[in-house]
Amino acid sequence: MGSMFISNKDETVRLFKNPVLEYFSHIHPATPLVVFLPSVAVTLYGSILGGSWMESVGLWSSVGVFVLGVLAWTFVEYAIHRWAFHLEPTSNLGKRVHFLVHGIHHDYPRDSTRLVMPLLVSVPLAFAFYALFAALFAPFNNALFGGFIFGYVAYDSIHYATHHFPMTSRVGRFLKEYHMKHHYVDEHTAFGVSTPLWDFVFRTVPAWARKRSSTNSSAPTS
Repeated sequence: MGSMFISNKDETVRLFKNPVLEYFSHIHPATPLVVFLPSVAVTLYGSILGGSWMESVGLWSSVGVFVLGVLAWTFVEYAIHRWAFHLEPTSNLGKRVHFLVHGIHHDYPRDSTRLVMPLLVSVPLAFAFYALFAALFAPFNNALFGGFIFGYVAYDSIHYATHHFPMTSRVGRFLKEYHMKHHYVDEHTAFGVSTPLWDFVFRTVPAWARKRSSTNSSAPTS
């Protein structure tokens, strides 16, 4: 997958001959909010107050673990984007799978129907992560899962916004520029979308952002 794109218009291309698979490969950007935010509310509520199948761990423990869940998502976001989405397979099958998973996004970066994760992928993954957290982190699993899913929804929303919204705030302008330069300048850096945190940790911050960060940190204050 190169850094060049096929089309920079908001247009799409057919991926599957099967009409059902093709239909579910497209998704409205608001869908993750509608589908997943209720689960965030339910798991956080259950973690704080308890319920028939959820154990209460109290308010402050729930809030703290929720924040850890958001942080955990940011790492998973970085790891998947860098080490899975930007893997460079050599087999024909690997190249085909890679194109379906992420290559198409770089070829058609403004395709508004394929900017957030399809439910056929995100829902099974959500169940898998819930089961994993329940097995490893009970009784804190519900708050952890709530924060993790909140982080995912924030990521999907920010990702869509970087491609289609002006994002005029200081943070918004930075995130938009950061991700756009990943697409159009250097796809081997800037793997974080919702935050550049793990790019700093793993030293994949692009040169322009490092230079700007260094300039800002050395600027005199009055």
